[in-house]
Amino acid sequence: MMSGCEFCMNYEYDEEYECYSCIIDMDEDEILRIYSDKRRGCPYFRMGDEYTIVRKQN
Repeated sequence: MMSGCEFCMNYEYDEEYECYSCIIDMDEDEILRIYSDKRRGCPYFRMGDEYTIVRKQN
């Protein structure tokens, strides 16, 4: 897991798999590019605090 994912608006709980995961549909090349470039963060990262994340889930 990349650092900061737990603060991202795209990081949601998946009840089917019973874990948190990113909801952005990325292919393997995109994922590899994100994980291999340590200096750049995820281009899909959207900062959300616990209040905005809870509001989105309700």
